[in-house]
Amino acid sequence: MADEQPKSDAPTRRKCLKYGSAVVTAGLLAGCSSNDTGSTETPESETATRTETATAENTETETETSDDGSYSVSMEPVGTVEFESVPETWATYCQGYADMGIALGKSDGLLSVGYKPRLHTHWYDELDGVSVDKESLQQLYQGGIDKELFYSMGADVHVIDPNWLMNNFKGWEQSDIDELTENVAPFLGNLIFRQTDQWHDDYRYYTMYEAFEKVAELFQEQERYQAFRSFHDEYVRGRVAEKLPAEGEGASIGLVYAAGDEPEKFSPYRLDTGGTSIKHLRDLHVTDAFVGTDVEGISSTNRTKIDYETLLEVDPEYLLVKGHETKTAEEFQDTVVEYLRNHDIGSNLSAVQNDRVFRGGPTYQGPIHNLFLVERTAKDLYPDRFSGELFDRDRVADIINGDF
Repeated sequence: MADEQPKSDAPTRRKCLKYGSAVVTAGLLAGCSSNDTGSTETPESETATRTETATAENTETETETSDDGSYSVSMEPVGTVEFESVPETWATYCQGYADMGIALGKSDGLLSVGYKPRLHTHWYDELDGVSVDKESLQQLYQGGIDKELFYSMGADVHVIDPNWLMNNFKGWEQSDIDELTENVAPFLGNLIFRQTDQWHDDYRYYTMYEAFEKVAELFQEQERYQAFRSFHDEYVRGRVAEKLPAEGEGASIGLVYAAGDEPEKFSPYRLDTGGTSIKHLRDLHVTDAFVGTDVEGISSTNRTKIDYETLLEVDPEYLLVKGHETKTAEEFQDTVVEYLRNHDIGSNLSAVQNDRVFRGGPTYQGPIHNLFLVERTAKDLYPDRFSGELFDRDRVADIINGDF
């Protein structure tokens, strides 16, 4: 679909996006979306198809609001984007950005995510008045991403790093990004869930809360963001951090992805490469069991997997397994861990023998998810230090619902 011409009846924005220091102006239109829901299953990872990178040499600036209500937001790699009014509808791929928007009270305007099973909404059930209609969302990934989905949604803004589309999905070119910016809405986003992609080396990454602040500027929800950040610092950097081992003395973990209930191969993650998907582990001062080994972290260009023999050579103190967030702790123990206990080689792992195998967290993580993951993982790794509910659900719900 990459070389198909724009739909003649598509909503038109006034200027096209240009990389560098150019400004993109979005004439935002409300109420022009439709939520077609995709249902195609997808594997854990998408295959890299390109290595080209569009880069920007923009300078970060504070959000500026003019007398007529228009304002601009700057974020690499796109640069500075101007808005005539606050977006009412928005599309995203990475569920971490979806979680940011939800934290800012913008769930009603969310139109899409990349793959709906990875938007873990069960945590929202614990927050009074916070909900997401996941079934109504458009699933972008359906064996690839069809450009026509962006026309059918008609979002006011695409909270997506355009380089992610061009470097990770077959058929996407800079011309497609320019076309959608001109005919639908601008892009504003930065791929932050991992930091192992070579195509991202030419422009900066953002921490979770740096990106969260940009999303808050986009939606003009700076006060709600500040309330959420203050709560995070009080809880994660305060009460939890006070009970943790010193930096460099935390639990030694091997973080891997393994699909299915009877895994035979594992995709390793390296903790020293950053990324928001492992923020909860950095928050808990863990150490990386793969340090000093030849094991490399997963990326869009490195899909190498390790076997049980390699894992046994490393023999991490704790084994944290991604890919099982739809399971409860009990279901994970009864399936994956039980299989490891009966495996000829896996049963020899120290983590298996000492009952130290746990779920590792989702691929994508946002600020709400982070609060729950810090709590869960703190109790998994340090049961002698943490128990019960570690943070006030009602206070978090109040912030999301606008009572801050």
